[in-house]
Amino acid sequence: MNAFAYVASDAFPNGLDVRYKLFCMSFMGIATLQGGLLVLALNSAIVLGLTASLKFKPLPFLTQLKPFFLLLTLVFVSQSITTPGQTVMEVWGITATRPGIIAGAFISWRFLIVMILGIVFSKSTKPSQVKGAVQWFLKPIPLVPQARVAVMVSLFLRFLPLIVKQASEVSQAQQARCSALQKNPFKRTINLSIPLLKKTFQSADQLAIAMAARCYNDDRTDPVFFSSSYDTKALGVCLFVLGLSFLA
Repeated sequence: MNAFAYVASDAFPNGLDVRYKLFCMSFMGIATLQGGLLVLALNSAIVLGLTASLKFKPLPFLTQLKPFFLLLTLVFVSQSITTPGQTVMEVWGITATRPGIIAGAFISWRFLIVMILGIVFSKSTKPSQVKGAVQWFLKPIPLVPQARVAVMVSLFLRFLPLIVKQASEVSQAQQARCSALQKNPFKRTINLSIPLLKKTFQSADQLAIAMAARCYNDDRTDPVFFSSSYDTKALGVCLFVLGLSFLA
C-alpha cells in the first residue's frame, strides 16, 4: 500500500472538514518546530493516535520511507559531529559531542513528526477536497486565479503517490536486471532517476491530454463544506498545543 495515497475509511481524520484540517496541520507543524520537549512529546502522542486510527501497516510504511530515514540519520550524524561541546565518543578522528547528539536527536524528532503529519493528511484527504479548500482560501484575494492554483495543488497531491509507485516499479525492474551489481551509488541514483522522470513526464502528458479532451476549464461549481463540533474541538486542541509551544 502506498504511504501517500488516500484511503477511504471512517477514521477520525477522514471525517474532519478539510479547511479545519489544513489549519490543524499548520498549527501542529509550527508547534513542532517551535516547541520543546513537552510539546514534542504531546505532538508525538497525537500523531501516534492519528496513525492508529488510520490503521497503518508498519512494514510497508517503513519500507517506503527508507530514503527519509536515511536523511534523518545524516542530519543526526552531521549535527553530532559539527556542534562543539563535551566529547562523548571518537571514531577515526571524528568526534561526537553531547550537545550535538541532543540537537541532532531533537531535529530528527521534529522532522519525523512533521513527515508523519503530512502522511496522515494525504492518507485522510482526497485531492479534490484539497482543491476545494485551497480555492476557498484564495477566493477573497483579488487578482489570484484561485481555481487554477487549486488545481495545481490537487494535481501535485495526486501525483505524489503515483511517483512513489513508479519509483518502486522502476527499482524492482532494475533489481530483476541485477542492478545490485552496480556498487557506485551515484550511477545507481542516475539509473533510477532517468526512467522515473521519463515515466512521470509521460503520465503528466497523458493527464494533460485527457483534461483537454474533456474540455476542462476553471469555470466550475464551487465546493460546499460542512463542519461539525469535532472540527472545532480539533482546532481548539491544535491552538492549545501551538500556544503551549511558545510558553513551554
